[in-house]
Amino acid sequence: MGTQFVFMDDNARPHRANIVSECLQSEDITCMDWPAFSPDLNPVEHVWDMLGRRVAARQPPPTSLPELWRALLFEWCNIPQDQIDNLILSMPSRCTDCIASSERHTMY
Repeated sequence: MGTQFVFMDDNARPHRANIVSECLQSEDITCMDWPAFSPDLNPVEHVWDMLGRRVAARQPPPTSLPELWRALLFEWCNIPQDQIDNLILSMPSRCTDCIASSERHTMY
């Protein structure tokens, strides 16, 4: 990948393992600095939450892997665009709050 990409992870413990760091260095992968305790700065984490809530609200719930797959695909395709837009528009405020909180948890 090299300098064409910047890799972002969420500081989860498995991502901090020496073997991961060594692999990233050996492949010359540039990593984004990421504050601790800040999953709210990763928009896709909120999208996963939306998706999970939508699937969990289905009646009747999926009872097999194929049903779950269909439900996930359907709900993914039907997350309202305005929810995604609002999430993206909230990112500057989220970043400001993260900086103000000295990288501790924020209201988000």
